[in-house]
Amino acid sequence: MDKIDKQLLDIIQNDFPITPEPYKQLALSLQISPKEVMDRIRALYDEGIIRRLGGVFDSRKVGYTSTLCAIKVPESRISDVARIINVFPGVTHNYLREDDYNMWFTLIAPSRDEIKNICEKIKEQSGINDLIELPAERIFKIKVKFSVKGDE
Repeated sequence: MDKIDKQLLDIIQNDFPITPEPYKQLALSLQISPKEVMDRIRALYDEGIIRRLGGVFDSRKVGYTSTLCAIKVPESRISDVARIINVFPGVTHNYLREDDYNMWFTLIAPSRDEIKNICEKIKEQSGINDLIELPAERIFKIKVKFSVKGDE
């Protein structure tokens, strides 16, 4: 990663421009072309430095509900079941834990009924019925910023 990559990551993370042409604005800020901005973002994504680029919204304020789910997945089926779960657009995180319930994911949907419907589809498509929902009782939001400059 060079200096421009680090500056790009800092801007994307902390001050992404909300304009009709955000990549053009990023290019102007960094004094490079919009194509170079896109090429750099793609390279950072391909290297695994960027996992996701998108907005973060308070789903409750826009009328959605969410839950944490856990499912017992045989080790030999982890990749297969992850693909099934990750197809659903409301799945925001999916990760493994060392537990009988070894795959955990968060799910956001317009209603509790829709969450239940998606969970039923996951059970049906995966053939695994041992799935539990763990809706939040209290919400804690922590904003994390990763310094790529090394000065914070």
